[in-house]
Amino acid sequence: MQSSSFNDSAPATTVLNDTHIEAVVSCAESALEVRRRYQFFVWTQGSLQVLLPHQLAICGAYSRARHEVQFEAFNSVPVNAGLLAQFSESGSPAIAMLQNLWLAARCKPVSIAVEQMQGEAFAPLRHDLLAAGFRELLAHGVSRPQRTAEIESFFVLGCQQQPYSARHRLCFELMIPHLHTTWQRVQSVERDMKELPPPGVARPQSSGRITERERQILRWLREGFSNPQIGEALGISALTVKNHVQKILRKLNAANRAQAVAVAISMNLLSSSAHAGETPPARKP
Repeated sequence: MQSSSFNDSAPATTVLNDTHIEAVVSCAESALEVRRRYQFFVWTQGSLQVLLPHQLAICGAYSRARHEVQFEAFNSVPVNAGLLAQFSESGSPAIAMLQNLWLAARCKPVSIAVEQMQGEAFAPLRHDLLAAGFRELLAHGVSRPQRTAEIESFFVLGCQQQPYSARHRLCFELMIPHLHTTWQRVQSVERDMKELPPPGVARPQSSGRITERERQILRWLREGFSNPQIGEALGISALTVKNHVQKILRKLNAANRAQAVAVAISMNLLSSSAHAGETPPARKP
Protein backbone atom coordinates (compact mmCIF):
# COMPACT_ATOMS: atom_id res chain seq x y z
CA MET A 1 0.00 0.00 0.00
CA GLN A 2 1.58 3.27 -1.10
CA SER A 3 0.94 6.79 0.07
CA SER A 4 1.82 10.22 -1.25
CA SER A 5 3.08 12.58 1.42
CA PHE A 6 4.14 16.20 1.45
CA ASN A 7 7.94 16.19 1.10
CA ASP A 8 10.59 18.61 2.26
CA SER A 9 11.11 20.16 -1.19
CA ALA A 10 7.43 20.96 -1.80
CA PRO A 11 7.30 24.29 0.09
CA ALA A 12 10.03 25.73 -2.13
CA THR A 13 8.21 24.80 -5.34
CA THR A 14 4.57 25.20 -4.29
CA VAL A 15 3.24 28.74 -4.46
CA LEU A 16 -0.01 30.07 -3.06
CA ASN A 17 -1.70 32.81 -5.06
CA ASP A 18 -3.55 35.84 -3.68
CA THR A 19 -6.83 33.90 -3.51
CA HIS A 20 -5.25 31.23 -1.35
CA ILE A 21 -3.61 33.78 0.94
CA GLU A 22 -6.90 35.63 1.38
CA ALA A 23 -8.61 32.32 2.16
CA VAL A 24 -6.00 31.50 4.84
CA VAL A 25 -6.58 34.85 6.55
CA SER A 26 -10.37 34.52 6.26
CA CYS A 27 -10.34 31.01 7.71
CA ALA A 28 -8.11 31.99 10.61
CA GLU A 29 -10.27 34.99 11.49
CA SER A 30 -13.64 33.25 11.18
CA ALA A 31 -12.44 30.21 13.15
CA LEU A 32 -12.35 32.33 16.31
CA GLU A 33 -16.16 32.54 16.31
CA VAL A 34 -16.77 28.79 16.01
CA ARG A 35 -18.19 27.20 19.16
CA ARG A 36 -20.71 24.57 18.05
CA ARG A 37 -20.74 21.61 15.68
CA TYR A 38 -23.07 23.27 13.20
CA GLN A 39 -20.83 26.36 13.22
CA PHE A 40 -17.83 24.14 12.56
CA PHE A 41 -19.57 22.57 9.57
CA VAL A 42 -20.54 25.98 8.15
CA TRP A 43 -16.94 27.16 8.68
CA THR A 44 -15.55 24.20 6.72
CA GLN A 45 -17.88 25.03 3.83
CA GLY A 46 -16.54 28.59 3.50
CA SER A 47 -13.04 29.77 2.65
CA LEU A 48 -11.57 26.47 3.78
CA GLN A 49 -12.98 24.90 0.61
CA VAL A 50 -10.66 27.14 -1.43
CA LEU A 51 -7.68 25.65 0.36
CA LEU A 52 -8.90 22.12 1.07
CA PRO A 53 -11.82 21.18 -1.18
CA HIS A 54 -13.81 18.31 0.28
CA GLN A 55 -17.29 16.86 0.59
CA LEU A 56 -16.37 14.44 3.37
CA ALA A 57 -14.56 15.34 6.59
CA ILE A 58 -13.74 12.91 9.39
CA CYS A 59 -12.73 14.86 12.50
CA GLY A 60 -11.17 13.26 15.56
CA ALA A 61 -10.21 14.59 18.98
CA TYR A 62 -8.62 12.76 21.90
CA SER A 63 -11.11 11.96 24.65
CA ARG A 64 -9.60 12.05 28.11
CA ALA A 65 -12.59 10.09 29.43
CA ARG A 66 -12.24 7.23 26.91
CA HIS A 67 -8.46 7.43 26.44
CA GLU A 68 -8.76 7.34 22.65
CA VAL A 69 -9.40 9.60 19.67
CA GLN A 70 -13.14 9.90 19.04
CA PHE A 71 -14.26 10.60 15.46
CA GLU A 72 -17.25 12.33 13.91
CA ALA A 73 -18.16 12.59 10.23
CA PHE A 74 -19.41 15.60 8.26
CA ASN A 75 -20.62 15.26 4.69
CA SER A 76 -22.01 17.86 2.30
CA VAL A 77 -23.22 15.26 -0.24
CA PRO A 78 -25.36 12.15 0.27
CA VAL A 79 -23.17 9.37 1.66
CA ASN A 80 -23.97 5.81 2.67
CA ALA A 81 -24.51 5.72 6.45
CA GLY A 82 -22.41 2.57 6.60
CA LEU A 83 -19.47 4.44 5.10
CA LEU A 84 -19.62 7.06 7.84
CA ALA A 85 -19.86 4.35 10.49
CA GLN A 86 -16.70 2.68 9.21
CA PHE A 87 -14.79 5.89 9.87
CA SER A 88 -16.39 6.93 13.14
CA GLU A 89 -16.51 3.61 15.00
CA SER A 90 -13.87 2.91 17.63
CA GLY A 91 -10.90 0.92 16.33
CA SER A 92 -11.65 1.69 12.67
CA PRO A 93 -9.09 -0.14 10.46
CA ALA A 94 -9.19 2.73 7.96
CA ILE A 95 -8.37 5.34 10.60
CA ALA A 96 -5.62 3.16 12.07
CA MET A 97 -4.10 2.70 8.61
CA LEU A 98 -4.15 6.43 7.86
CA GLN A 99 -2.66 7.27 11.25
CA ASN A 100 0.16 4.79 10.69
CA LEU A 101 0.88 6.31 7.27
CA TRP A 102 0.89 9.78 8.83
CA LEU A 103 3.28 8.75 11.61
CA ALA A 104 5.56 7.04 9.06
CA ALA A 105 5.62 10.31 7.08
CA ARG A 106 6.91 12.14 10.18
CA CYS A 107 3.52 13.71 10.86
CA LYS A 108 3.24 15.36 7.44
CA PRO A 109 -0.02 15.36 5.43
CA VAL A 110 -0.51 12.06 3.59
CA SER A 111 -2.82 11.03 0.79
CA ILE A 112 -3.83 7.60 -0.43
CA ALA A 113 -5.76 6.44 -3.45
CA VAL A 114 -8.87 4.53 -2.40
CA GLU A 115 -8.07 1.74 -4.86
CA GLN A 116 -4.78 1.17 -3.01
CA MET A 117 -6.66 0.26 0.17
CA GLN A 118 -6.26 -3.46 -0.44
CA GLY A 119 -7.22 -6.29 1.86
CA GLU A 120 -10.43 -7.86 3.12
CA ALA A 121 -10.66 -5.46 6.06
CA PHE A 122 -10.92 -2.49 3.70
CA ALA A 123 -13.19 -4.05 1.06
CA PRO A 124 -16.53 -2.60 2.31
CA LEU A 125 -15.06 0.86 2.83
CA ARG A 126 -13.26 0.82 -0.53
CA HIS A 127 -16.51 -0.15 -2.27
CA ASP A 128 -18.56 2.56 -0.49
CA LEU A 129 -15.98 5.29 -1.14
CA LEU A 130 -15.68 4.48 -4.83
CA ALA A 131 -19.46 4.20 -5.18
CA ALA A 132 -19.81 7.67 -3.63
CA GLY A 133 -17.25 9.12 -6.06
CA PHE A 134 -14.28 9.45 -3.69
CA ARG A 135 -10.99 8.38 -5.28
CA GLU A 136 -8.46 9.72 -2.77
CA LEU A 137 -8.23 10.61 0.92
CA LEU A 138 -6.03 13.26 2.52
CA ALA A 139 -5.10 13.06 6.21
CA HIS A 140 -3.26 15.18 8.75
CA GLY A 141 -3.24 15.59 12.51
CA VAL A 142 -1.61 16.92 15.66
CA SER A 143 0.40 14.94 18.22
CA ARG A 144 1.62 15.81 21.68
CA PRO A 145 5.02 17.57 21.70
CA GLN A 146 7.86 15.05 21.80
CA ARG A 147 5.28 12.20 21.75
CA THR A 148 4.28 11.76 18.13
CA ALA A 149 2.43 8.50 18.77
CA GLU A 150 0.03 10.28 21.17
CA ILE A 151 -2.40 11.86 18.70
CA GLU A 152 -4.44 14.81 19.94
CA SER A 153 -6.50 15.38 16.79
CA PHE A 154 -6.76 13.78 13.37
CA PHE A 155 -8.59 14.82 10.19
CA VAL A 156 -9.40 12.89 7.01
CA LEU A 157 -10.76 14.66 3.92
CA GLY A 158 -12.31 13.27 0.76
CA CYS A 159 -12.99 15.21 -2.46
CA GLN A 160 -15.06 14.01 -5.41
CA GLN A 161 -13.97 16.62 -7.94
CA GLN A 162 -10.17 16.52 -8.03
CA PRO A 163 -7.11 14.65 -6.73
CA TYR A 164 -5.10 16.23 -3.94
CA SER A 165 -1.85 17.92 -4.90
CA ALA A 166 1.28 19.25 -3.17
CA ARG A 167 -0.53 22.59 -2.86
CA HIS A 168 -3.37 20.96 -0.94
CA ARG A 169 -0.88 19.30 1.39
CA LEU A 170 0.83 22.65 1.94
CA CYS A 171 -2.54 24.21 2.73
CA PHE A 172 -3.24 21.39 5.18
CA GLU A 173 0.05 22.21 6.90
CA LEU A 174 -0.99 25.86 7.17
CA MET A 175 -4.52 25.15 8.38
CA ILE A 176 -3.94 22.24 10.78
CA PRO A 177 -3.35 24.53 13.82
CA HIS A 178 -6.70 26.22 13.15
CA LEU A 179 -8.52 22.95 12.51
CA HIS A 180 -7.04 21.50 15.69
CA THR A 181 -7.83 24.40 18.02
CA THR A 182 -11.28 24.98 16.50
CA TRP A 183 -12.36 21.35 16.75
CA GLN A 184 -10.96 21.11 20.29
CA ARG A 185 -12.94 24.23 21.24
CA VAL A 186 -16.11 22.76 19.76
CA GLN A 187 -15.62 19.58 21.78
CA SER A 188 -15.09 21.56 24.98
CA VAL A 189 -18.08 23.84 24.46
CA GLU A 190 -20.41 20.99 23.51
CA ARG A 191 -19.28 19.00 26.53
CA ASP A 192 -19.85 21.94 28.86
CA MET A 193 -23.29 22.59 27.39
CA LYS A 194 -24.33 19.02 28.08
CA GLU A 195 -23.24 19.37 31.67
CA LEU A 196 -24.69 22.83 32.28
CA PRO A 197 -26.75 24.46 29.52
CA PRO A 198 -26.28 28.24 29.54
CA PRO A 199 -29.42 30.04 30.82
CA GLY A 200 -31.53 31.75 28.20
CA VAL A 201 -29.92 29.96 25.24
CA ALA A 202 -32.43 28.16 23.05
CA ARG A 203 -31.40 24.68 21.97
CA PRO A 204 -32.58 22.61 19.01
CA GLN A 205 -35.61 20.46 19.73
CA SER A 206 -35.36 16.70 19.65
CA SER A 207 -35.13 14.89 16.35
CA GLY A 208 -38.54 13.36 17.03
CA ARG A 209 -40.18 16.70 16.27
CA ILE A 210 -38.82 16.75 12.73
CA THR A 211 -41.30 15.00 10.41
CA GLU A 212 -40.31 12.74 7.54
CA ARG A 213 -41.50 15.35 5.03
CA GLU A 214 -39.29 17.94 6.76
CA ARG A 215 -36.35 15.53 6.60
CA GLN A 216 -37.07 15.10 2.91
CA ILE A 217 -37.04 18.86 2.36
CA LEU A 218 -33.87 19.22 4.44
CA ARG A 219 -32.13 16.71 2.18
CA TRP A 220 -33.01 18.76 -0.90
CA LEU A 221 -31.99 21.98 0.85
CA ARG A 222 -28.62 20.38 1.50
CA GLU A 223 -28.30 19.80 -2.25
CA GLY A 224 -29.03 23.48 -2.95
CA PHE A 225 -32.45 23.20 -4.57
CA SER A 226 -34.93 26.11 -4.51
CA ASN A 227 -38.48 26.10 -3.13
CA PRO A 228 -40.07 25.85 -6.62
CA GLN A 229 -37.74 22.98 -7.58
CA ILE A 230 -38.49 21.08 -4.38
CA GLY A 231 -42.21 21.77 -4.72
CA GLU A 232 -42.27 20.44 -8.27
CA ALA A 233 -40.49 17.25 -7.23
CA LEU A 234 -42.82 16.67 -4.27
CA GLY A 235 -46.00 17.71 -6.03
CA ILE A 236 -46.69 20.63 -3.69
CA SER A 237 -46.60 24.38 -4.12
CA ALA A 238 -43.53 26.52 -3.54
CA LEU A 239 -45.50 28.30 -0.79
CA THR A 240 -46.07 25.01 1.01
CA VAL A 241 -42.36 24.27 0.78
CA LYS A 242 -41.63 27.73 2.22
CA ASN A 243 -43.97 27.01 5.15
CA HIS A 244 -42.17 23.73 5.80
CA VAL A 245 -38.82 25.52 5.72
CA GLN A 246 -40.04 28.11 8.25
CA LYS A 247 -41.15 25.30 10.59
CA ILE A 248 -37.77 23.61 10.19
CA LEU A 249 -35.94 26.83 11.08
CA ARG A 250 -38.04 27.24 14.24
CA LYS A 251 -37.62 23.62 15.32
CA LEU A 252 -33.84 23.67 14.83
CA ASN A 253 -33.42 27.20 16.19
CA ALA A 254 -31.65 28.12 12.95
CA ALA A 255 -31.34 31.57 11.41
CA ASN A 256 -31.23 30.43 7.78
CA ARG A 257 -31.24 27.38 5.52
CA ALA A 258 -27.50 26.76 5.66
CA GLN A 259 -27.55 26.79 9.45
CA ALA A 260 -30.59 24.49 9.50
CA VAL A 261 -28.79 21.96 7.31
CA ALA A 262 -25.68 22.19 9.49
CA VAL A 263 -27.71 21.67 12.68
CA ALA A 264 -29.57 18.76 11.11
CA ILE A 265 -26.27 17.12 10.15
CA SER A 266 -24.87 17.61 13.65
CA MET A 267 -28.02 15.95 15.07
CA ASN A 268 -27.73 13.06 12.57
CA LEU A 269 -31.13 13.90 11.09
CA LEU A 270 -29.84 13.36 7.56
CA SER A 271 -27.61 10.37 8.14
CA SER A 272 -29.83 8.15 6.04
CA SER A 273 -29.27 10.39 2.97
CA ALA A 274 -31.86 10.50 0.23
CA HIS A 275 -34.26 7.56 0.22
CA ALA A 276 -34.16 5.09 -2.60
CA GLY A 277 -36.86 5.83 -5.12
CA GLU A 278 -36.96 9.56 -4.46
CA THR A 279 -36.93 11.60 -7.64
CA PRO A 280 -34.54 14.55 -7.29
CA PRO A 281 -35.77 18.02 -8.27
CA ALA A 282 -34.91 19.11 -11.78
CA ARG A 283 -31.98 21.49 -11.95
CA LYS A 284 -32.29 24.49 -14.22
CA PRO A 285 -29.76 24.50 -17.11
